[in-house]
Amino acid sequence: MSVHKHNLNIHWDSPPEVWEELKQVYVGMPHWKGFVDGIPTWYGSTEDSRHISVSVEPSGLQFYSNLPDADWHPWFDLFKTRASQRLGFDVGEPEDGFPFRTIE
Repeated sequence: MSVHKHNLNIHWDSPPEVWEELKQVYVGMPHWKGFVDGIPTWYGSTEDSRHISVSVEPSGLQFYSNLPDADWHPWFDLFKTRASQRLGFDVGEPEDGFPFRTIE
C-alpha cells in the first residue's frame, strides 16, 4: 500500500455547475462508495486500509488515497480523463503545468 496525495486544477471557488458535473464523474468511477460524512469516497472510508477520498482545498481538488500504486495510477488517470471530458478543459496537477480553470 502507498499513500498518495494529489491536487487537481479545479479551483475551490468554481461555480456550482462544476461541482454538479464532478458529482457525475464521482459516481461513475470504479469502486464508488458514496458520500461518507459528505466526503466523496471510493473503496472504503478513511478507516479502511484501501480507500480514496477527495476534498476541496485552496490548493485545488485534493485526493488522498491508500492503495497499491498499480491500483492508484490507472484509477487517477481515468478520473482526470473523465473530468476533462465532462468539464471541457484539461484536468491535471498544477505542479505539472495545468492551470486553474473553471466553467465560465
